[in-house]
Order: sequence, then C-alpha cells, then structure tokens
Amino acid sequence: MRVKGTSARAWIGAALGAALLLAAVGCTSNNNAGNAGDGNQASESANTGQNAAKNGQAAVKTASIDEQPSTVWYELFVRSFYDTNGDGIGDLNGVTQKLDYLKDLGVEGIWLMPINASPSYHGYDVTDYYSVNPQYGTMDDMKKMLDEAHKRGIKVIMDLVVNHTSKEHPWFKEAAADPNSKYRSWYTFKDASGQLPGDGATGGNPWHSSGGYKYLGVFWEGMPDLNFDEPAVRAEMIKAGQFWLDQGLDGFRLDAAKHIYGDFKSTINTPDVQKKNQAWWQEFRAGLNEKKKDAYLVGEVWDSPVIVAPYLDKALDSGFNFDLATKLLSAADTETNPDVAFSLDRVYGMYEQSSGGTFVDATFLANHDQNRAMSVLKGNLDHAKMAAALQFTLPGNPFIYYGEEIGMQGMKPDEAIREPMPWYAAKEGGEGQTKWEASRYWKEGANVETQLKDENSLLAFYKELIAWRKELPALRNGGIKEYKIDNPQIGSYLRVTADDQVLVVHNMSGTEQKVQLTEGEFAEIAKQSKEGATLDGAALVLPAYSTVVLH
Repeated sequence: MRVKGTSARAWIGAALGAALLLAAVGCTSNNNAGNAGDGNQASESANTGQNAAKNGQAAVKTASIDEQPSTVWYELFVRSFYDTNGDGIGDLNGVTQKLDYLKDLGVEGIWLMPINASPSYHGYDVTDYYSVNPQYGTMDDMKKMLDEAHKRGIKVIMDLVVNHTSKEHPWFKEAAADPNSKYRSWYTFKDASGQLPGDGATGGNPWHSSGGYKYLGVFWEGMPDLNFDEPAVRAEMIKAGQFWLDQGLDGFRLDAAKHIYGDFKSTINTPDVQKKNQAWWQEFRAGLNEKKKDAYLVGEVWDSPVIVAPYLDKALDSGFNFDLATKLLSAADTETNPDVAFSLDRVYGMYEQSSGGTFVDATFLANHDQNRAMSVLKGNLDHAKMAAALQFTLPGNPFIYYGEEIGMQGMKPDEAIREPMPWYAAKEGGEGQTKWEASRYWKEGANVETQLKDENSLLAFYKELIAWRKELPALRNGGIKEYKIDNPQIGSYLRVTADDQVLVVHNMSGTEQKVQLTEGEFAEIAKQSKEGATLDGAALVLPAYSTVVLH
C-alpha cells in the first residue's frame, strides 16, 4: 500500500483541506494558543466514523505527499554551555570545543541564543547588533567556531532580536534625550498626557515614562520597541542580518516575530497588523536573499496555525510548533496516544499552500522560555524517552534544547530553565563547567559523563533516534498520514515519501501491547527501541514504553 505523490513537495488536501482547517481552527492572540491551533475540531469530526477502524489505509490511498527534508537542530545557551577561560561563563570557544560532542550526538545545526552585546544575562536586549558579547569572546572566536562547525557539517544560526533594542542601546539613549534626534522616529514616543492603549500584547501596560513622554515597549521597560514604519529601521535590520551572513552564519531564529506590529491585544490578529508583519518579514527575506538565498529563517510565532501560515509566504522557512510540543509531552505523561497525524496532515496542507511548498515544520519539546521537558514529565525517564521517540519520528526539523538529551530539569523563573550544562558526574563539575548560576535542579545521573558510559541512558536513546532519521529517508524527509489503531495507549502514523513509506507505532504504556495490523501491509521491523518487539504476519507485539518502525 504505497502512497503515490505527484512531486517531492506536492500539496496535501490542496485548497479544500486548507479551507476546512480555516473553518475549524480558531484564532488566538496570546501565548497560550494551545489547543486552538492543533486541528482538534477537524480531528474529532474525522474520528467519529473511524473509531472502529484498525488502521488508516483508506485515509492515505488518494492523498499526495508532503515531503519535508529535515535537519536536527540544537538550541544552545552559550553562557551555560562550556567555559574555556575560567570565569564561570560559557563562551564561543567553549562551543567550538564541544562541537565533537554535538557531532557525535547527531546534531546537524546549532541555534545560538543571543550572542550580541547586551547588558542582561540572556541577551534579548541588544546594545550593538554588529558585535559579540565580550563575555562570550571576540568576532574572531565567532568566525573560528563557524569554520569548525562547517567543517563538521554543522550549520549555525543565531537569535536575531529585531523587535526591540535595549534601553541602553545608543540609538535609544540619544532618542530619549533629544526629541530632535534622528533616532527619535526609530522608536515610538507619545505625549505622556495623552490617552494611550493599555492592552499590551504580552500583558500589562506597554507604555513607559521618559521625561514628559512615554515610549512603547511591549515586553518591559528595558526593551523599547523599534518602529518599523520608519524606513531607516527596516534598512538597518536588514543590514544587520546581511552582516552576520557575511560572517558565515547560516540563518536566524527570529524572536517575537509577530510583535513587529503586534503591540496590543485588541489589534494583534487584525488583518492590517498581520499584513504589516508579513510584509516586513518578506522584505527582510528579500534583503537576506541578496547575500544567501538558502539562509534558514525560523520564527517565534506563538499562535495558531492560521496565524503562522502567512509568515511562511516568501518570508520564514519554519515556525516553531508550540501546540505540538504541548501534545507530545501530555501524551508521554498520560501514557496515551498523542493522536497528532490527522491534525498535522491538515495543518501541513495549509502551510504548503501558503509557502508554495517550501516550509518545514520546527518541532520541539521545550525551549528557553518554558519549563524543561523532564520536569514537566516529573523526572520519569520512560516518559522522557517516549516524548523523544514521538518528536524524532515526526516530520520537520527537530530542535533539542541543550541538556534535554541528558534529562536536565528546571522550572521557571527563567534562570532556572537556563542553568549550566552538567558535563561531569560530580556536582562541583570540572574543567569547562560553567558556574554563572547555581544549579537548583542538579540531579544525580543527569550529566554527560555518566550517560556516555550507559547504553541505556537518555543520551544514548537520543543518539539512536537521530541515527534512525539518518538511515530511513521516510523518517528524515517524509510527510505524515493517519494510521488508526484502536488502542488508546498506542500511537501510530505513516511517514511517506514519493518512493517509500514506513509505519511508526509507539507503545506509550508500561505494559506489553498486542496490535493487529492489516495482513500483508508490512513485512519487517526496520527499527525497534527495545528488544522483544515481534511481527508475526499482521500481529505486532510491543514491549512496554517502546517504539517500532515497520517497513
């Protein structure tokens, strides 16, 4: 039962599927879009008549194929990663020193959290878009790291924060001090006595006092928003992007992408604001194309797929799939079928239409703004492995948050989810251990040294899953199709390319499960995460907490 496709990037469901999704999915304007964007309504409608089905072969016979050639990415906080000069703060030379660790893990791309000059520990308030934070090293260190990464076949992107600057940036300091400064129009200043909208898009009042004026900063007073109606701002941000591409970067993670014009809850998802956001990112993309046409742009658009889709039209390559991350962790935690194939299939159909077939999903379990995955899963190793197995057998570019592969824990505040990477078995660490922040969530065994010696460790499991993707083209590049199995503790879906298909089956539970497939569909177990899985004709047996890939 092979799925035939008209091209390597053919549309799924075409315009009809997109229209159905637009009707089924509601729009939200806050960072808790959650279920609004996962296609649940459409999924529930489809499931009504399929609950008794043993598999989903009927759902894939007439569908075309959505291939998503993928790369395994690793989100890395330089400050917490590896220290080479003994000051307790991670640095770019430390990233260079640990490239072989990342290569051995199977990483093909690194996302550097902000490395520009900044007064804060996190760097999301920039004071110079053209320099490296001196705590992290020099431009030469940056270029050396890029060269060494590229020698190993590893791409590098970095956070580019263009929505706002630091209030310590020379542009803002001059603008605030002098109403006649050329930089005054680079920000939004209003007379303090006037009536101003107080419904900031991120919560709270977005206006902050500066003399007899107020300036706009939707995140907080230390991050004044740039005014993208000012042509000079647009030109400067494109110039900054081009500069870093010239240094050897392969692209950018774009922070707060929907807040360029999305400043107020009452207007953030209006057509006018959405069109202005889209137009800016299209202009940015066009500017980068002058330097590097294949620069990878992945955006933080924390919202429903209906809101994300326009950003994929000649602008971003990917938008992080926040809804999916929530579903995968919930499924692992509750030991239930994540039931994501149907909704992903429909969402990808819409993304295909918007992007003209160029988008790639960006999947993750957690990031620097969220509680760590292992903490969400209450420290349960089996559940952590199943969450990873789900992520790495789905389409798109999988992103690993540093330390996730060893089960690092952490709960907000933000400093506690960005703690030093534990390289050593001893809590006090050793050479290169960063110490800028005391570790509140250090756990015995959750370190690189210990897990490198344990073939059953979470680290070893991540290596295995990444190896699967590299060995099986359908896992690495394939689209997804629903495959129904009538068992609430079994997750299953087809991964398909124009030339091949595999069936992925997850036993989310702590007990052995027996599954009856359709006779003659699949001949062999290509991959299994635990010994003991068997396929006898159409009868599949899966050990507890295990995943198989069938050919």
